[in-house]
Amino acid sequence: MSRPSRADAERNRLKVLEVAQELFAERGDEVQMAEVARAAGVGVGTVYRHFPTRQVLVEAVAEQRFAGILAFAEEQCLPQPDARRALGCLLTRGGEVHEEGRGLSGVIDATFGSTAPRGGAVGDALIAVGEELARRGRTDGSLRPDVTVADLYMAVGAVAMLSRHAVGDWRRFRDLTLDGLAAG
Repeated sequence: MSRPSRADAERNRLKVLEVAQELFAERGDEVQMAEVARAAGVGVGTVYRHFPTRQVLVEAVAEQRFAGILAFAEEQCLPQPDARRALGCLLTRGGEVHEEGRGLSGVIDATFGSTAPRGGAVGDALIAVGEELARRGRTDGSLRPDVTVADLYMAVGAVAMLSRHAVGDWRRFRDLTLDGLAAG
């Protein structure tokens, strides 16, 4: 029996990631590796070849989610005319991602104890986005002069938590937070 080509293997890997993300978003932590394989149209061995444990699969799905948030932040949020608007864009996207994928958020949280990025290139790039927003906001006067990247990520985390758990109106909280971070 011949081995699949590298292109086939990569297509299978991406299909498994896509299906896993959908299933986790729909059904949360009850999804098993065999279900992912069936839904992706591959054998369970293929899933385990790419993702030797469920934790590795969840980590890859989380990384893909964070990469999507990063791309959105770079393409849609950072170009905003002032840092407050850019931060509002990022907070909104974070809330939407967690609202649309509550099950996935639950899986990530159950696996790692948090839904925050776990470092790496994407995590570092997201921190750099926050640092850029804080610096721009202090410079353009749209954010308080004492705002830090830690403040911004506390706000992002709070909006995500409210959205993920459907606690109150996360959009109102976003607006109140932006008002609290605004300069004078």
